[in-house]
Amino acid sequence: MALSDEEERLLHQMEAALAAEDPKLSHTLSGKGSRRVHRRRAAIAGLGFFAGLALLILGMSTNIFFSVLGFVVMLAAAVTAIYSWQHVNDAPSDTGRGDRPKTPQSAPNAQGFMDKMEERWRKRRDESGF
Repeated sequence: MALSDEEERLLHQMEAALAAEDPKLSHTLSGKGSRRVHRRRAAIAGLGFFAGLALLILGMSTNIFFSVLGFVVMLAAAVTAIYSWQHVNDAPSDTGRGDRPKTPQSAPNAQGFMDKMEERWRKRRDESGF
């Protein structure tokens, strides 16, 4: 159902007022968040990796040039995918929940685990008499 001219004008006014009042919310609702862009870029790089693999296999049976080109495409796609995927995890979420923590949650537990393992090792060494 199409909007009338008056309704379209009111809709544009409401969008402008929302953008002026809360630009972050307006940006989030526009669907242009950085997480979405990086996720899409990583997916396209994954497809490029498989296209490079196909070129590599094709080049094995026909021409070495296609193999080299396929390898270069695979390498570029892999680097792009890794770079984009790292930014997906670092970017603020589109739902407005904030940034993800950059350090792993289990870091304090990992130190405790290593301390426990060292203590067990010392006890075994002391019990055995070496």
